[in-house]
Amino acid sequence: MANTNLANAKTAKNDEFYTQYNDIQKEINAYLDYDPNVFRGKTVLLPCDDPEWSNFTKFFAQNFELLGLKKLISTSYAPESKKYKIPYEPTLFETQQPYFDNDKSKTHGKIFVLDRDVTGDNRINIEDLQWQYLEGDGDFRSREIRKLRDEADIIVTNPPFSLFREFVAWIMEASKKFLIIGNINAVSYKEIFPLLMGNKIWTGNRFNERVNGKNMTFFVPDYYEMKGTELYVDDNGNKFISVAGTGWFTNLEHGRRHAPLKLMTMAENFKHSKHKEVRGRKEYVHYENYDAIEVPFADAIPRDYEGIMGVPISFISKYCPEQFEILGITDRGNQYGIKTKEYTPQDTPLYGDLNRRAAILVDGQLKSTYARILIRKKQSQ
Repeated sequence: MANTNLANAKTAKNDEFYTQYNDIQKEINAYLDYDPNVFRGKTVLLPCDDPEWSNFTKFFAQNFELLGLKKLISTSYAPESKKYKIPYEPTLFETQQPYFDNDKSKTHGKIFVLDRDVTGDNRINIEDLQWQYLEGDGDFRSREIRKLRDEADIIVTNPPFSLFREFVAWIMEASKKFLIIGNINAVSYKEIFPLLMGNKIWTGNRFNERVNGKNMTFFVPDYYEMKGTELYVDDNGNKFISVAGTGWFTNLEHGRRHAPLKLMTMAENFKHSKHKEVRGRKEYVHYENYDAIEVPFADAIPRDYEGIMGVPISFISKYCPEQFEILGITDRGNQYGIKTKEYTPQDTPLYGDLNRRAAILVDGQLKSTYARILIRKKQSQ
């Protein structure tokens, strides 16, 4: 149901999913553990945000000196420009400023900047945030926000789910470092997969992972329709939704990315695998239209197999570039030159589906698998 709600949000352009402070903190800590200076001297941009109550803004402002930031920039999107219209209520933080304009607050975005001690307490923190109205509505595609993007070193945010492809392209266009939240379905997007395959982007420390029995959980506004099993309201009346298959995409290094999977041999998998689809077999199923074997679970990858293997897209969060190389994906036709057969209507009425995916024989009948990433054990140089 959580995935259904996410799909509905995309359709309605209802992208109001807000990240929890602890999730931001735990993720940032993973990059600091790998490189304590990853943010030092850097300008960080938080676009697509609501700075007045954003946990991204709160976290980076509170930890400005600890991270060694040079500058923090956070921008908001004008309420009147959002697809889903709700009554606008200005915050006390806004109304206390002499330049507050109630009408302008509805039609213009805001920019929050933190780069110096304003209060005179010899610290730079959240109390020193300064804001002004943007010239436009704060759309990340505008010339105004592009200019801020070009100034930044690192971009961090939870972008609109419905604009994920476009947002990643916007970042890559400027060759920026980034840390953003997305869904596992993005792995198979034609715009995203080549970046993953080319090690230009990768998954973050937490991706498609349940913690304490929950998927990554987001705060949602009061007007959000509460349906599904992974939605709840806390004691203060705040609404939350846990979204399966969600996590971080980045091009910042972290230790988990370089941790190889601990795997068994093919013979050991047939004898000891916890998966009934593998245990007790004598061989892995070979695709009918790819020169590769089907490995339905990442932990069932045989460490002693030298050929090509098809693995679920969830493998991407376990991918270690020193252990495996990515050769392609089955959902892209024969773009990667690995397919061995194209089916025709004369072969089977299922030719369209089989040509889109990898095909296996099940009880003598051709069946298509889900999308599979095609990998091979890293070849010795």
